[in-house]
Amino acid sequence: MVTQASSPHPDSLANSTPRIVSPSDHHYHPYSPAPSATSQTASEQNRSPPSVHSQPKQHQSPITANTLASVNGGHGAYSSHDPRIEKPRVTLEDFHIERTLGTGSFGRVRLVQYKPTRQFYAMKVLKKTEVVRAKQVEHVNNERDLLSACSSPFLVTLLGAFQDNINLYMVLEYVVGGELFTYLRKYQRFPPQVAKFYTGEVVLAFEYLHSMDIIYRDLKPENVLIDSRGHVKLTDFGFAKHVPDITWTLCGTPDYLAPEIIQSKGYGKAVDWYSLGVLIFEMLAGYPPFYDEDHFKLYEKILAGRIGWPSQFDPLAKDLVRRLLTPDLSKRFGNLKGGSQDIKNHRWLMEIDWAKLYNRQIPAPLIPQVSHTGDPSNFDIYPETNEVYGNYTASDPYRSKFPTF
Repeated sequence: MVTQASSPHPDSLANSTPRIVSPSDHHYHPYSPAPSATSQTASEQNRSPPSVHSQPKQHQSPITANTLASVNGGHGAYSSHDPRIEKPRVTLEDFHIERTLGTGSFGRVRLVQYKPTRQFYAMKVLKKTEVVRAKQVEHVNNERDLLSACSSPFLVTLLGAFQDNINLYMVLEYVVGGELFTYLRKYQRFPPQVAKFYTGEVVLAFEYLHSMDIIYRDLKPENVLIDSRGHVKLTDFGFAKHVPDITWTLCGTPDYLAPEIIQSKGYGKAVDWYSLGVLIFEMLAGYPPFYDEDHFKLYEKILAGRIGWPSQFDPLAKDLVRRLLTPDLSKRFGNLKGGSQDIKNHRWLMEIDWAKLYNRQIPAPLIPQVSHTGDPSNFDIYPETNEVYGNYTASDPYRSKFPTF
């Protein structure tokens, strides 16, 4: 399905995109105080070699079995001011279950409607047997716990979680605009002003997570959702982890892995800033800076760090990407004494009014076409199954492994 958006081709967006700057002076206080690699997926095998005018890339799977797409909510024209469902605790019986929004190794994501309010949400359904088989119990529990602890306008919100004897369920906001990946696939690449907008909102999301000592570890266009007003929501916290110092787990999406992860070194928050560099490059070029169908050859290219720059690449963006993709942690932006402020002060982003961006007062460059609050048209169509949810009679040997569901 080709996503419909009320926006022109990105080449004309460069002239029509609102400036992401305001002369106003604002006070800015935004915050309150190890899996192994898997074989290449079919979608990766079908992916075209990168070139400036190549076909857009296919969906990429992480290097562990957790490929389930999270498609969850946004604070926009089609969501309530406070989307959290108040107690009593929600159960499966509280929802009408509608079409599939995404599928993955462990299950699928379904569009659902909450019966008491008739509001729409996304229900992530994971088969317990598959989670245990893939040794993803810790990651799934982390996802539920970290989402529950986080509150940011640039992150999805967890509404509730529960389990029956077969499945785990996480109910999240429904982000009606779909994935940034869809728009990048449609337009092939973004003009600098559009890429700056999304870069800025991802920076604010990372600032919040890092203030909580949380590393995200899975930035990619598929995990950047667009709400009804065109703003960013990071989703899929399956690889997120609370890391006050360093960790060693090998996980993430191949194209976005920092060198220190590949080298099995202890790493910290700097890996997220590296992935931001990859995202900026991909938004401006239409493909990632390092690519190979063979993951081991891809890792060699990442470690070598030799980037082929497209001729049209914005020179100031090139400078920032270089500073984010450097393997030298003592030089990587975001990891220096100035922290994320070094990124925000960079010349490519210097026109951004960060207070207005945080408050989502800057008009987004792409506004999704949406007909109603539960409109699923910005998501691909998947074959449906006859699976029945709510089995409380089957044997359930894994319930104790998921105590917070």
